[in-house]
Amino acid sequence: MMEKKIANWGNYPVIKSDERAFSFSEQLRELVNNTDHFIPRGNGRCYGDASLSEHTISTLKYDKILSFDAANGIFECQSGLTLDRILAVIVPKGWFLPVTPGTKFITVGGAVGSDVHGKNHHVDGSFSNHIIEMDLMIADGSTLTCSPSVRSDLFEATCGGMGLTGVITRVKFGLKKIETAYIKQKQLKARNLEELLGFFEAYKSYTYSMAWIDCLTKGKSLGRGILIIGEHATVDQLNEKQKRQPLQLPRKLRIAFPFNLPSWTLNTFTVKAFNFLYYAKNFKKVISNIVPYEPFFYPLDAILHWNRGYGKKGFVQYQFVLPLSSKQGLIDILHRISDKGMGSFLAVLKVFGKQDSLISFPDEGYTLALDFPVRKDLFPFLDELDEIVLKYGGRLYMSKDARMKPEVLEKGYPRLEEFKNIVAKYNPDSKISSIQSNRLFLTRN
Repeated sequence: MMEKKIANWGNYPVIKSDERAFSFSEQLRELVNNTDHFIPRGNGRCYGDASLSEHTISTLKYDKILSFDAANGIFECQSGLTLDRILAVIVPKGWFLPVTPGTKFITVGGAVGSDVHGKNHHVDGSFSNHIIEMDLMIADGSTLTCSPSVRSDLFEATCGGMGLTGVITRVKFGLKKIETAYIKQKQLKARNLEELLGFFEAYKSYTYSMAWIDCLTKGKSLGRGILIIGEHATVDQLNEKQKRQPLQLPRKLRIAFPFNLPSWTLNTFTVKAFNFLYYAKNFKKVISNIVPYEPFFYPLDAILHWNRGYGKKGFVQYQFVLPLSSKQGLIDILHRISDKGMGSFLAVLKVFGKQDSLISFPDEGYTLALDFPVRKDLFPFLDELDEIVLKYGGRLYMSKDARMKPEVLEKGYPRLEEFKNIVAKYNPDSKISSIQSNRLFLTRN
């Protein structure tokens, strides 16, 4: 047994795990049958402890493309394939991912297990909306196919279920047709949260929208930010150079964080300075341009190991959703952050559309994602934010969670007991379990 230290993208917590990999289904079945308890793990890009256990089964070697119907935009692959490799195949053929999160370095299995959402949820829903069918190897070693109409209970509990129903092995899903590899982008500078939410409403017909928020401002500037909206550009919107190869992007250099930054560099002063400069860079109220899809969808992917910027202790990403009617909840949370000086470098606001699902995070409303470096007073502060989220009828995202209490999950997800019952049906002895699932009483190890 070979143990190694592993962590997900937040670098918190760090644990010892013996991680096994497989390349063929027979190897996976042997691992499942001969391991007392485990959690499947992709590329480790969730933020907390959802894919951490003392025994993990890595899907990264199970990464083959099985079929690509380029005429109809249907893609089928093994679960360990990462989105960047899919994009390299489908974009030159005039297709794009139907839904993508803010990094392309996640696996397809991870996209399903977290039921990822993107800047287009209000239009296209989450990733599960586009799945045609998928296969899972459940706890007894058997492989089951499920879809919205076949074993729908298993399908629903797997989409957003944090890997607890089984090891996803195959996924077939639909793609989005595009003419070019570029985005027609518009940026709008908002003086405060009121104006920013007004922009979201005024531009809700756009397919893609998100906003950066300065969460350390107060008074009339509370919640000031920059709304970024976009559509896939058509060929006639490109310049002459871009038109020559509309589905090819120019090569870009990537930079990397070579080491963890010292923790003293992360303080209220540096966050304020960063937020001031980020807000000031948009010197005009409205900026419109054509950009490649990568900086629009994946701006941080250009900085390899950017998570090291939060220091050796790591960081926690805190993401919640509040109903559209709960604007005051957003205001209360921003006040609390500003008053405590607990600002986040990366505070991203999006709007979700309607979604009726079993355990998936998205719900119609405003979702805000915040990054906080781990420090002594962080978790009591996040407990305070939990109270506000629940007070206004919201919930937290399990894929970003590393410290939520079980009662917070229970109050935020009205169908939680139904989810637990389905997990128990396909994973009866809690063989498939993680640090998170045990902490939240979703499993019994």
